[in-house]
Amino acid sequence: MSAPDGSPVGAERSIGQLFASATTEMSALVHDEIALAKAQLKQDVKRGATSGGAFTLALAILVFSLPMLNFALAYGIRTWSNWNLALCFLLSFAANVLIAVVLSLIGVAFAKKAKQGKGPQKVAASVKETAGVLQNAKPHPRPEVTADSGPRAIEAVARSSS
Repeated sequence: MSAPDGSPVGAERSIGQLFASATTEMSALVHDEIALAKAQLKQDVKRGATSGGAFTLALAILVFSLPMLNFALAYGIRTWSNWNLALCFLLSFAANVLIAVVLSLIGVAFAKKAKQGKGPQKVAASVKETAGVLQNAKPHPRPEVTADSGPRAIEAVARSSS
């Protein structure tokens, strides 16, 4: 069995080899995370497209069935009230206009709320902030250990490493 850089496991490796191994593994991890995100996004887009197609088909069927509903409403008003058929069709049309106005007002209210939302902007700002912090990150300074500094300096280095 060997480490990613080819050296046998358990053998002493230099700091450069350890750093190269860690860099390689970190790079592979990042690439794997990106691939996973792409796969999940592709699956979500596919589900969204299927859902959108089903809703579009349902809406088309509903639109084509509305004239039947209008005729039924007009003839129902005529049967119930015995008014002139033209007046019944005008009342059916007025009911449709009223429903359309109410739905438009609801749509405008939701559009205003969606416009005020800052969800994606907050996420983008957070990612930029994290990237800025990581770019400016510097390793913790460690005291120089010399042969005559004794066990106290070695202990300080050991504590700062953990």
